[in-house]
Amino acid sequence: MENKLRIAMFSWESLNSITVGGLAPHITELSEALALQGHEIHIFTRNKDMLPYEVIKGVHYHRVYHALDGGIVQQMDSMCDSMHSAFTEATWKFGKFDLTHVHDWHPVNLVCRLKEESGIPFIMTYHSTEWGRNGNKHGNWWEAMEISHREWRGGYESAKVIVTSTKLKDEIQYLYQIPDYKITIIPNGIHGDKMKMDVDPGKVKEEYGIHPLAPVALFVGRMNYQKGPDLFVRAIPAVLANRWDVKFVIIGEGEMRPECERLAHELNVMDSCRFLGYVDESIKKEWMNACNIICVPSRNEPFGIILLEAWDAGKNIVATDAISLIDNFKDGVIVYQNPDSIAWGINHVFNNYADDELGKEGQKLIKTRYNWDNIAESTVDVYNEQLELNQNQ
Repeated sequence: MENKLRIAMFSWESLNSITVGGLAPHITELSEALALQGHEIHIFTRNKDMLPYEVIKGVHYHRVYHALDGGIVQQMDSMCDSMHSAFTEATWKFGKFDLTHVHDWHPVNLVCRLKEESGIPFIMTYHSTEWGRNGNKHGNWWEAMEISHREWRGGYESAKVIVTSTKLKDEIQYLYQIPDYKITIIPNGIHGDKMKMDVDPGKVKEEYGIHPLAPVALFVGRMNYQKGPDLFVRAIPAVLANRWDVKFVIIGEGEMRPECERLAHELNVMDSCRFLGYVDESIKKEWMNACNIICVPSRNEPFGIILLEAWDAGKNIVATDAISLIDNFKDGVIVYQNPDSIAWGINHVFNNYADDELGKEGQKLIKTRYNWDNIAESTVDVYNEQLELNQNQ
């Protein structure tokens, strides 16, 4: 390789440390793809009873402990201090880094500090925003304002900004006034056949007291305002009016779970629901392959990795217009962000499509558009563009 880069990635989660959400597979699989292309990638992330340093699939992991007292902002301040020490040690051991790359707000104060101390420019990838995650539903206003400030600071002080979708680009420009010339859109990705597995759908359903031939609509995600699980539950009566035998499986945990269970009781549809809470990845994969429809009722969705997973499993998707990836009626069905429209979409798919008809179209996109090799190459283009600018200054 002509231009081997040494890149420091900073993220509060990964698949090989603490895993929280969709950022974990992104940081892990992007780094692995970059390493396969010959670059030296170091991920600085949090530790949970693991080795402080380890190389996995060619990627260097530096895992740090931090104080757990106080709120999330104070915890991230402590994480940044620990990461600073780890970065200093790694620089001494491995040599100077060409760039740093920060993912979301959690380590922003650290990369800003490194920029001030040693002049290392940083790239920032936004995966979502505080406003998008919580809207006006945040319980701690000081915390929400401080997180938003760090999101703004990351965009302001970064050399380049990467976003995963056009919708997210519009959102961060609306919130933080980041200029066009600074932003590159690079989508999320997935390894083909990551979610696809051979299952006996009837057997999976029977384990949860569902008739083996009953059609299943699946929700997978955090049970919070952003992901719209309440909209999904409110749509159930209108779906049952079309097909009495449909069952609704809800996988995920979060502050809205009690409200959604209460709603299901109030609407008299609890018998048609299975609230599974947080489940192991293997159970999630089983259900994604055993279900008939995957519903994404989000109020805000910066990208929607669940769509790539659903397409990989070959499943039909009904998603709200918070999603920007779907070609309507070709690889999924887009609906409005209200229960009546969501119910219409689910009914429309049950009435008009074979179980994998839309999903097969989505599978093609994984090979051509959303594979990690392409995404890694686009990311390196951003790195090299910035390094060329540095040399010319």
